[in-house]
Amino acid sequence: MFGENLFKINHTLNSETSKCRAETRSVSGRNITVIDTPGLFDTHRSEEEMKSEIVKCFTEFAPGLHAFLIVLKVEKFTDHEQAVITKINQLFSEEAFKYATVLFTHGEQLPEGQNIYEFVRDNKLVSDLVEKCGGRCHVIDNKYWKNNQQDEYRSNQFQVKEILKTTEKMIEENNGSCYTNEMLQVVEAGIKQDEERIRQSSGDMSEEEIREKAKDKVFKRLLINLAGITTGALLGAIFGGVLGEDVFKVLKNVLLELEQCERVSPKLSKTAGRIAAGAGIAETAGIARGTLVGAVIGGAIKGGIRGYDAAKGADTPRKAVKRAAEAVMDDALSVFEAPDKKAKNKSESEALLSPQSPAS
Repeated sequence: MFGENLFKINHTLNSETSKCRAETRSVSGRNITVIDTPGLFDTHRSEEEMKSEIVKCFTEFAPGLHAFLIVLKVEKFTDHEQAVITKINQLFSEEAFKYATVLFTHGEQLPEGQNIYEFVRDNKLVSDLVEKCGGRCHVIDNKYWKNNQQDEYRSNQFQVKEILKTTEKMIEENNGSCYTNEMLQVVEAGIKQDEERIRQSSGDMSEEEIREKAKDKVFKRLLINLAGITTGALLGAIFGGVLGEDVFKVLKNVLLELEQCERVSPKLSKTAGRIAAGAGIAETAGIARGTLVGAVIGGAIKGGIRGYDAAKGADTPRKAVKRAAEAVMDDALSVFEAPDKKAKNKSESEALLSPQSPAS
């Protein structure tokens, strides 16, 4: 899009992108920032390894994005592409598709005389995804379409102009708004606070430098807190009777609640009900809604608060995870076990969380 090779390119499932990066350039007289994110299906990296880069993406995205480009390869469409929809819904929401365009690469693989819309039409999975994105799709080829082509359609220069036109039209249709959510707003508020602190003691730092320094501070702080809350909420949810269903929604909302409040009300039932409504948890496996809220949300919030408190002061995510796990394990043991069994089981649990264990 920028006419430069700013980002590494690899279209296998194992994404070449391992770090979230943002680059800004002037295109057609306007500044455009492109954020390159790690591949959502990189099988070479564990979810834990990806966590810091996902958090980094949130600090880059804040306070919101005008457009998402879902980058796919021109080839036989498989369940992998359907999984992209699921992953985006997990990370963001259905709302994100109002701001999304599908961008196909390896355009040279299109049969002679075929355009991208005809390719999309011939595959239901592809057409369903594009329809979900408001019918927006384009195609480029980073190897063969760089130079001026006799066929204007098979020219990156032409396609980039079309992408920009589509983006402008999409912004108009969205009344100039950008995609945002509660998490991004929380992150942006933290960045603004740090910007003000840095500005007061920055000397001759530029606004861009201040912004980058503030984002880095928020990233590190959020990563540590996220490590503690995630572990604490997960263990708390297990001890609260949850089987793992809807845990992702619970953890996301616990994080939002704790990021926005310096202290959380001790009246957990009231807080749980409010977060449960936001998470949209329905009746599951014949359990009444009230019971589910008490078990899933109550346990998760208790674990989340305990993990959050325990993680305070930790200087790395690893330490935050271990502190949170130990704190919640202590609470659980004190409730469910007799005193003479507590020491033995605590020792066993600490062994599971030792540096040699995958749980650490």
